[in-house]
Amino acid sequence: MVSAAPGGTTDLAARMISDPLSKALGKPVVVENRPGGAGAIAASAVKRAKPDGYTLLVQYSGFHVITPHVVKAGFDPIKDFTPVANLIVAPQVFVVRPDLPIKTLPELVSYAKAHPGKLNYASSGNGSLQHVTGEMLNQMSGTNIAHVPYKGTGPAITDLLGGNVEMTFTTAPPLLAHIRSGKLRAIAVTGDVALPSLPNVPTTATIKGYEKLDVSSWFAVYAPANTPKPIVDRLTGEIKKIMATDAFKRKAQEQGAYAVYMTPQELAAHTSKEYQTWGTFVKNAKITGE
Repeated sequence: MVSAAPGGTTDLAARMISDPLSKALGKPVVVENRPGGAGAIAASAVKRAKPDGYTLLVQYSGFHVITPHVVKAGFDPIKDFTPVANLIVAPQVFVVRPDLPIKTLPELVSYAKAHPGKLNYASSGNGSLQHVTGEMLNQMSGTNIAHVPYKGTGPAITDLLGGNVEMTFTTAPPLLAHIRSGKLRAIAVTGDVALPSLPNVPTTATIKGYEKLDVSSWFAVYAPANTPKPIVDRLTGEIKKIMATDAFKRKAQEQGAYAVYMTPQELAAHTSKEYQTWGTFVKNAKITGE
């Protein structure tokens, strides 16, 4: 079960493993998208599912470790799930509509200050990493770019292409085709590692004043709490084999992401650390779901 709409990186991550996992297990693996509630709809469904290994959650980090701090999500990211494996890690790409006179991050900030109330940014929902990234940008730059939440990255990009919002920041996979066609303009990649798929787009680490604007998404597989260890071991073992293939690594890189496998134990520790880190940020930044 996927916590976001078709077309986003969460959906792509799920589909990158569904077919090879189906072949490895000898059973059909169906990708079911249940967007909405900033990831809470899918997460709550998996939380209630029988812990038999037949219902899994492919989850986006922003929904898993940020949403519960922002809204009443209806799930506990630590207690309600058994970690299985991390799949990919991806930096975020800042994109704007090409009709705007904005080609760099500093130009975006200058435009926002010169035209207060004129810019909106789309996110995949309240509490998403895009939401938090937007608030980080506003705090760093002294801007007040308004937040417009959607039920997933796919719908957000659709409205951006339709001219209803001016910008967004999300992982590269759902953006690349639109960037290459000229329908969207990429102005920055968060972090300090340039994307091979966007070699001419600067990283925030190289932009003065925005070096700390470093946010990456991760996309992981979870099972319901109390899923038996032999089932988890089988699932994570097969996923590890899939991720070790050149085909999976190449697909991830082509889409602006990196294959980063984590064992159930590593994912559990990473989830806990990220949950605490983002909880502190959300509290200090006074970010709410309204």
